[in-house]
Amino acid sequence: MNKILLVFVLTVFFNTNSFVNCCAKNSLSQSSNIKMNQDNKLAVVWTSADKEVAEKMVFMYAYNAAKFGWWDEINFIIWGPSSKLLSEDKDLQEYILKMKEVGVNVYACKACADMYKVSDKLSEIGIEVKYMGKPLTQYLQEDHKVITF
Repeated sequence: MNKILLVFVLTVFFNTNSFVNCCAKNSLSQSSNIKMNQDNKLAVVWTSADKEVAEKMVFMYAYNAAKFGWWDEINFIIWGPSSKLLSEDKDLQEYILKMKEVGVNVYACKACADMYKVSDKLSEIGIEVKYMGKPLTQYLQEDHKVITF
């Protein structure tokens, strides 16, 4: 019985490791071969005041998507409570600059930034602050892919 259990455990272990290694290799090899359509444009709408969401999902994806060329154009929109968070957090400000360096277009909604009284601060750190209702509508009408956080 013990031999059967040992064989079973080893089989599961090696099959699982093979699967994990295969998936890891495939995801790494796909980093620059993802483009699937001609209108390869993305709009990222960041509204959350949660720093962890910003760092561990929103910023990480936008940065890597630009760095590895997964999209031809990435428009990153700071909207609502995220504008206040960004105006106060130096780490996030540095990450935004890093995203801009790899080609992400970064905008902040002026109406929202004005509500939080952070328009000047966002402009000072190099973010284009403008009314974003019409541009977002155009992104949607022009068939950009839009993701929100």
